[in-house]
Amino acid sequence: MKIIDSQQSDFDEVKKFLTKKSFDEVELSPKIREANKKIFGADLIAVEIVRKIVNDVRQDGDAAVIKYTKMIDGVDLNQNNLIVSEDEFIAAEKSADSKIVESLKKAAENIKKFHVEQLPKSWITYREHGSILGQAIVALDRVGIYVPGGTAAYPSSVLMNAIPAKVAGVNEIIMVSPTKTGDLNPYVLIAAKIAGVDKIYKIGGAQAIAALAFGTEKIPRVNKITGPGNIFVTLAKKEVYGHCDIDMLAGPSEILIIADETADPIYTAADMLSQAEHDPLACSIVITTDKNLAEKIAEEVQNQLEKLPRREIAKASIDRNGLIIIAKNLDEAIDFANISAPEHLELLISDPFNALPKIKNAGAVFLGKYSPEPLGDYFAGPNHVLPTGGTAKFYSVLNVETFLRRMSLINYTKSALLDVAEDIQRLAKAEGLNAHSEAIQKRIDDNK
Repeated sequence: MKIIDSQQSDFDEVKKFLTKKSFDEVELSPKIREANKKIFGADLIAVEIVRKIVNDVRQDGDAAVIKYTKMIDGVDLNQNNLIVSEDEFIAAEKSADSKIVESLKKAAENIKKFHVEQLPKSWITYREHGSILGQAIVALDRVGIYVPGGTAAYPSSVLMNAIPAKVAGVNEIIMVSPTKTGDLNPYVLIAAKIAGVDKIYKIGGAQAIAALAFGTEKIPRVNKITGPGNIFVTLAKKEVYGHCDIDMLAGPSEILIIADETADPIYTAADMLSQAEHDPLACSIVITTDKNLAEKIAEEVQNQLEKLPRREIAKASIDRNGLIIIAKNLDEAIDFANISAPEHLELLISDPFNALPKIKNAGAVFLGKYSPEPLGDYFAGPNHVLPTGGTAKFYSVLNVETFLRRMSLINYTKSALLDVAEDIQRLAKAEGLNAHSEAIQKRIDDNK
């Protein structure tokens, strides 16, 4: 893991590290490239693979979904067992640890309470001559949520996607999640039950995204797809955007920690590794004002790394995208953080609330040493589906409004319309749209 002193390095070099986002790196590993070459008969890049899968699913429906699930995931499904059955839910409940289930229920309640606070309201207002203007808030009819299932199971992602949709009033929630064995993790199924998911399909990857976007014989078409996934899922979401809506284009997980001399190197290292264990492409950065702390954190990362069950993944992430920057002061550290626009930003400093107004770009901000990122991942209530790869500069965290639409309401009385008719006609003619002007003129003539 590199340690860079901002005073000894060119600013552009530091900036390059901060803006280098691993989700831009879509080059496939030799192992995956070789596997895909066998499947597709050609050495295709990721974008070409995704485009082929999406087009095949759009054309052939379930047959293509089943084919690619077997070819890529090694799971042999058919139209009858694509969907999770009631017996599978019952089996999940029987096999589950009741304490874990209770914790899921507590987390779900926290998530629901937080997202209820986000609900916008429909409204109307009265203007001159009795005219009425307003806004109607309407929930999407059917949404699809993607829950990753590759290297780990994520019941927390089920709650974070489905509960805001339920709070928004979505009529039907369809979930897709890949499986290595044909059976989904029992806690993923239980979380789906708790959150109010209506149907679950045991599929993942680009084929699952295409099935949600276009619909198949067994899988209904949705209005919007939410939830993170690997590079194939992200590229598939990009490919189908416009046929349905998507939440965001998400990449591997990221954490950026601002730490001053009061920060605990053990906590800081642990928080770095909490993201590194997600994915070899995950990114963990610390910006500190204390050189001695930087060295202690780097040493502590290596010590803790050896004890992790997922140390190979975490080590690959730290070696590739782990970084400690020594900033000249706290203001510079915050400037660097705003340049990076991280998914997760921790403020391990003496007065985090004083620094908060200066934070402009982050998916979620964790303030103080007793607010570590895993608190947000699992339990606090705010959503953990967050913008990555610097997109926090323009994307928002997944929230209730993700699942809502706004409709404008316009009602003018006769006198209200006639009062502004000339203004409308002038503007219409200025744009060369005479039929617009005539639509107003007809009403003027009818009331002479």
